[in-house]
Amino acid sequence: MKIAVLGGDGFCGWPTALHLSDQGHDVHVIDNLSRRWIDAELGVQSLTPMDSIQERVRIWKKVTGRTITFHKIDLAKQYDRLRLWLSEETPDAIIHFAEQRAAPYSMKSDSHKVYTVDNNVSGTHNLLAAMAETGIDAHLVHLGTMGVYGYSSVGAPIPEGYLDVEIDTPSGKKGQEILYPTKPGSVYHMTKSLDQILFQFYAQNDGLRITDLHQGIVWGTHTEQTKRHEQLINRFDYDGDYGTVLNRFLIQAAIGYPLTVHGTGGQTRAFIHIQDTVRCIELALGDAPERGDRVRIFNQMTETRRVRDLAELVAKLSGAEIAYLPNPRKEAAENDLIVDNKQFLALGLEPTTLAEGLLEEVVEVAKRYEHRIDRKRIPAVSGWTKDLAARAEKDPEGNRIRSVS
Repeated sequence: MKIAVLGGDGFCGWPTALHLSDQGHDVHVIDNLSRRWIDAELGVQSLTPMDSIQERVRIWKKVTGRTITFHKIDLAKQYDRLRLWLSEETPDAIIHFAEQRAAPYSMKSDSHKVYTVDNNVSGTHNLLAAMAETGIDAHLVHLGTMGVYGYSSVGAPIPEGYLDVEIDTPSGKKGQEILYPTKPGSVYHMTKSLDQILFQFYAQNDGLRITDLHQGIVWGTHTEQTKRHEQLINRFDYDGDYGTVLNRFLIQAAIGYPLTVHGTGGQTRAFIHIQDTVRCIELALGDAPERGDRVRIFNQMTETRRVRDLAELVAKLSGAEIAYLPNPRKEAAENDLIVDNKQFLALGLEPTTLAEGLLEEVVEVAKRYEHRIDRKRIPAVSGWTKDLAARAEKDPEGNRIRSVS
């Protein structure tokens, strides 16, 4: 297949592009490279050294003989270029990762909220409008998030997209299938909720074939393909805005930094290893909906854990200390999370769970590149409100100069 990987220079996009190319597909990466300039804005860098996307695809060609083609297009701002590319290249499938992916970054300030909505929602809508206008019959696979549902405790499994309800009518109760209600906890999660509505419209109005993957928090570093050459290594974020919670704990443990748990640590999250992310994309591509079908929704996760339990697991393995800090997020202190993920299991996914060997792999990467870590960038200080931001702990190690008076 000819496959376009939108956002293919990113944390999930790059290993997915390699994985699909390795299977013999004709892979085209479309990216505006915004994640790289966000690093510059934040004054931080990937823990792992990243070459340019042009150098990355050159090395992939050298190692495997396979070609990945890069196209610099901004989905949110260059609609005409996107539409022209689709009409000329007519891909068989489109993998959509091209959205600002960090909840803390989306809550840093009003301008970050505006950017996240403009980039994510406009990019998704431009893509859908261009697909409808060009008439291409490509299968769109979108990377969404479990976070659209929030983290309240309802005591029942979150279904894969749809919920059967009964509605009172003058003639009695009638059944109806609805999208499972969303309760986004950040501007980023709100944009993913809006994506769902856009997908529903274009599937019913224009017959677009769409799969929406509601993914858990990604952890891990390597996939089978990124291990093949040092210059193919994936990016690895450790900072307070983009670093995911388990990866951050493992980084902190590797460098002797306190494991920063916010609030009680009673927040339950869904998790998935990066190797399973690329495998799920492959499985979704092989199970495409027919034209006229409803949007197909998968819960893309393999296990759930409480944050404090993760911290205790890492502390037990490493001897690291745990620091309980004020929570900069506006969320429940404790929640349960039960998730239905039967569809991927039925398609043959063999889940990668939190095995000790894989945790140690991340620690080894952290120790190898420890010299690239700026310890001042580790704390999570972006607050959901101004009051929460003011209470955020900016110095968990206690290195600030203290008054003696």
